Amino acid sequence: ICPSDDLEARAAVRAAYAHKGPVYLRFSRLATPSLHDANNYTFEIGKGEVLCDGFDLAIISTGLMTSEALKAAVTLKRQDAISVRVINMPTIKPLDEEIVLRAARECHKIITVEEHSVIGGLGEAVCSLLSEKAPTPVRRIGVQDKFGHSGPAWEVLRDYGLTADAIADAVRSFVKEDQ
Repeated sequence: ICPSDDLEARAAVRAAYAHKGPVYLRFSRLATPSLHDANNYTFEIGKGEVLCDGFDLAIISTGLMTSEALKAAVTLKRQDAISVRVINMPTIKPLDEEIVLRAARECHKIITVEEHSVIGGLGEAVCSLLSEKAPTPVRRIGVQDKFGHSGPAWEVLRDYGLTADAIADAVRSFVKEDQ
């Protein structure tokens, strides 16, 4: 479980405590903006949620990257008239297959974004599902197949292309591939 904000983090801890079986919780070391309304939010292990609807492409993100994906979606709509669906996926296993397959059917292209290795993470889980059930073009943004380095958090994120601007650039490039 990799929560996207403080409310989701609290709910995830409660869900992990109540869950019968092993759970891995992963928290960002950076503060994140609040994305959820405390009055209307329920957390369920294995369920993603659409935070921003769109049709040109879907971004499926987890943790801190969800707020960056939302910023990228706003920029893309304003500057490029690109309509992006942003899906928050706090749990990778079990993966919310229904929301991923719906995004593949309706948006036809997917970008996954995670502040984690693309190997064994969200991107790989999404690619595995889609390769078997709904072949769809996918690009994965995350730490590529190399050893990470440390430093101030935002510098490390920038170095790995894990910023709203880098996400927006990747979306632009991916959308233009068919034009």
